[in-house]
Amino acid sequence: MADFGFAKFGDDDDNEEDEEYDPQLRWGNSDGLIFMVDCSKDMFKSKTDDEGDNHFNVCMRCIQTTMQNKIISSNKDLIGVIFYGTEKIENPNDFKNIYVYMNLEQPGAERILEIEDMVHGGYKKFGTKYGHNESYSISEALWACANMFSNLPQKVNYKRILLFTNNDDPHSSNQQLQRQARTKASDLNETGIDLELMHLQKPGQNFDVSKFWKDLIYTTDDELTELPNPSEKHDELLTRVRTKDHKKRALGRVGFSLGKGINFSVGIYSLVSGCPKPYGIKLDKKTNEELKSHSKTYLKETGEVLMAQDLKKVQTYGGRKICFENDEVVNIKRFDVSGLKLMGFKPRSKLKKYYQVKPGQFIYPDEDSIAGSTTMFTALLKKCLDRDVTPICQYIPRKNNPPKFVALLPQKEELDDHKIQITPPGFHVIILPYADDFRKVKLDDEAPKATTDQIDKAKELIKKLQFQFSSENFENPVLQNHWRNIEAIALDRDAPEEMTDYTMPYKENVQKRAGRIIDDFKDLVFPADYVPVAKRKAPSSESAAAKKSKVADAVVALDIKKEAQEGRLGKFTVPILKEFIKKEKITANGSKKADLIEAINNQYGIAN
Repeated sequence: MADFGFAKFGDDDDNEEDEEYDPQLRWGNSDGLIFMVDCSKDMFKSKTDDEGDNHFNVCMRCIQTTMQNKIISSNKDLIGVIFYGTEKIENPNDFKNIYVYMNLEQPGAERILEIEDMVHGGYKKFGTKYGHNESYSISEALWACANMFSNLPQKVNYKRILLFTNNDDPHSSNQQLQRQARTKASDLNETGIDLELMHLQKPGQNFDVSKFWKDLIYTTDDELTELPNPSEKHDELLTRVRTKDHKKRALGRVGFSLGKGINFSVGIYSLVSGCPKPYGIKLDKKTNEELKSHSKTYLKETGEVLMAQDLKKVQTYGGRKICFENDEVVNIKRFDVSGLKLMGFKPRSKLKKYYQVKPGQFIYPDEDSIAGSTTMFTALLKKCLDRDVTPICQYIPRKNNPPKFVALLPQKEELDDHKIQITPPGFHVIILPYADDFRKVKLDDEAPKATTDQIDKAKELIKKLQFQFSSENFENPVLQNHWRNIEAIALDRDAPEEMTDYTMPYKENVQKRAGRIIDDFKDLVFPADYVPVAKRKAPSSESAAAKKSKVADAVVALDIKKEAQEGRLGKFTVPILKEFIKKEKITANGSKKADLIEAINNQYGIAN
């Protein structure tokens, strides 16, 4: 026993490797994104109808915004920019009228300022520096993009090209160039490079994708089979770029069993994730390099470094420490194979809002694992929507997780007026509570209760102040202020960009809509002499000192040895136990309550 280190049962459960998850799909891997921009004269002459800016500037503003967002959200991603239709040539293969403006690299402040200067420079400045020439080849431009990906020294998991243009038939008089472009687009698709069309519409004209571009775009199972309408405004184009500039990564892939021998595969997705404020990074004060921490486990008696195979898990039961090997711990936690198993169906009305005890997930068919998954998944989704039912399933996300019961809330696909997907088709995974998760709340019968008039007035007030809520309309003011200040420093701004706090209520509108009702509600609920209670102040240093003195007095009045012999140490708080250990100069191996109790028992020779 003395040759091994011990860890409490369950301490490192989250560090175990999950074979069910594809490591290529985990967050943190870098993606590659190339913006391919049409630089013909029409892109500079055509204007948008919202701000009167030309199409080229709108595209470059979208690229600039994407770079700024990438720095915040995924700074490991690589971004490149290629111009085609320029007089000046700059590319490794010497393709005519193609200029590599930015190789695949992490976006930085210098490039953002260059793009900003290019947008303000206008048509004449761009023509002087780069020029315009219509004798380009879409095939060669795509070839240059492919070479940028292939020449990367590092591995990129996801590769995508976003092509900006307002020309619906660039090679109308040359069938050979059209065939070459289609062939090259097919080659890109086979090598795992996605090509997306970000088309803009000229004023008074239609963009017909069937003339040329439709044959170049290869859609996958999770994309629309019909291309969206061309963008007419900057905001529309930026929204489309945001939906395409990153890969929809699955958190994992699991099987879905409808019964014996009826199985298909689904991908697990998280539609919403938190956006925490980033932590500061510690740097070496001399070299300014990032500091990396390393942890080791030592044996207390000899100081020997312990390896992973030297550690065992322990669980105290009946006063004894029961030791487990790592393999035994894994087998104890394993209930069944991971995946979803259909248990039955319930009407959708039976699913209550308060059943959702954890953040939900989203499932979508995974055709790569099991062929035919999309067909079976679509049939199940269609029937659930038609009959308004929710499947109830046993859900084990990973092989070492305990089983949960989940309700699969069906959702149909929704498109906006421009045929852009708003909500994807699939099932929301709602994790259901067990019976033990419910508790009965005991209400005090003597507590004051609202009268009928007060309840009616409250209902009227709520109706007046209701509005259509969407989380996308509210930005976190703390995060926005944080990143605006950093951006101002990085881009040498005199002051950060002005921020509007949308979480603050519009007092004028509230007063206009429900001012009279609010006054009536106050008169009904509060007495005439009511004075609002002042905010509670933070405890002063004197109260903290008094609290510490109170703990010390409690330790003096106790016979800890007697309490330990009778097994009553668990009823004392952690501050009291710490104060006694400090007073008696007892060495404890940890700061948790169990560690403190164990140290006191060892001091008096009492078996744990």
